[in-house]
Amino acid sequence: MNDTDVLIVGGGPTGLVLALDLVRRGIRPRVIDRATEFFGGSRADGLLPRTQEVLADLGLIDTVLAEGDAGILVRGYQGDEEIWSGEFAETVPPRPDVPYPNVWFLPQFRTEQLLRDQLAAHDVHVEQGTELLGLTQDTDGVTATMRGGDRIRARYLVGADGGRSTVRNLLGIRFDGETDDATTALFGDVRLTGLDRAHGRVWMSDSGIGVGLMPLAGSDLFTFTGPPPADGEPTLAYLQSVVDEATGRTDIVLREVTWATVWRANARLAERFHDNRVFLAGDAAHVCPPTGGQGMNTGIQDSYNLGWKLAAVLGGAPAELLDSYAAERVPAAKTALALATNLLAKHKRGDDDAHRRGPDLHQLTLNYRTSPLSTELRRAAGPVTAGDRAPDAPCQDTEGRATSLFQLCHGPHWTILTAEDATRYSVGRPDWPATTVVDTDGHIKAAYDIPPDTVVLIRPDGYIGMCAESTADLAPYLRRVTT
Repeated sequence: MNDTDVLIVGGGPTGLVLALDLVRRGIRPRVIDRATEFFGGSRADGLLPRTQEVLADLGLIDTVLAEGDAGILVRGYQGDEEIWSGEFAETVPPRPDVPYPNVWFLPQFRTEQLLRDQLAAHDVHVEQGTELLGLTQDTDGVTATMRGGDRIRARYLVGADGGRSTVRNLLGIRFDGETDDATTALFGDVRLTGLDRAHGRVWMSDSGIGVGLMPLAGSDLFTFTGPPPADGEPTLAYLQSVVDEATGRTDIVLREVTWATVWRANARLAERFHDNRVFLAGDAAHVCPPTGGQGMNTGIQDSYNLGWKLAAVLGGAPAELLDSYAAERVPAAKTALALATNLLAKHKRGDDDAHRRGPDLHQLTLNYRTSPLSTELRRAAGPVTAGDRAPDAPCQDTEGRATSLFQLCHGPHWTILTAEDATRYSVGRPDWPATTVVDTDGHIKAAYDIPPDTVVLIRPDGYIGMCAESTADLAPYLRRVTT
């Protein structure tokens, strides 16, 4: 029997982010996946602003920004006539409190590769072709049985194994919701000739067949969107026939289909995310329509929420800390589901704004104010309160070098922010000497507006855990959440 602290079932973005977050906290997980090959499709290619903040903390944001893009112009045609053009969302410049304000597009297969490469640097690899068949729990851990008879003993197990989760099914957890088989679409990635990559294109034929071809950032591929076949597989010949009919052109030639899937409208939520020593994350816990790009991004946030808590409890923190995972992430998943399903309804009705994407989808306003971990002890709250996302704020160190709160918060630690005077702030850790920074342009004051002696305690996942009027309140709070 092979022992590990955390066994992660599923090697997609959710499982990989959790593994990477654990590794940097000194926890060496095992990641298993029943697939024998890594996923090769674009699928969830939109990285929301909050997800970009997570990737920045994990050290991947520079590569993501270099390889992806913020979306491109899309033109709609009927035959040869252009009938509309526009962008899905307005691109806006960074703000002091929001350094990554736009959705960023990068194929899911590339995002996964970047995460795997980062894990490999720590000698952690996805164990492919390893299929979970059974699990049992006791007071000390979980025993997982694999196809072939091998067993893995883990102190905790996390099911990040998708909408058809084996982990969820083995636990007998209901997956409440519905699948609408009447609402379908074919998504794929193709190589083609006959189109430049200057903009995306959507066509609608006189017979009502629509198709979209969009250049896929960071690759030589185009994404394909169109109607699924009435029966059989979505072959290259079928996709070509759809393009021919929708466009009325013969010069667009599809050369290869690298990935294709038939999507059906599906919205489901697990009845619970936590069963003793087993947790559900990502699509294993919630599945929503692709409208609004909530699915993968919500899964990544699940992992970012769970990772530091698992590591803390493994290090000696009270086990009750893990109860906050479901308390915080179930409402977050419900919010994501509501946003995605409402957008899908707009698409089905044909609303004029069905394709528009605004900041309500960016997951920056998501908060944990009602969480048992959110403690607000001030008589009057400021611009942010306990449970809110901690905003960024550019500033300088005492020698005039540029820095920011995000740079000082990056890493697996808690961060303590206090005001020394009107322009100087102390940024430290519970076990680390504090650094003094100068709020030269007033960004910290605008974001937090805290008077001297007030303390803001920022969680490892970038949310505010406690706000108090005295540093004396730090120790009792930290005893609840750290070793």
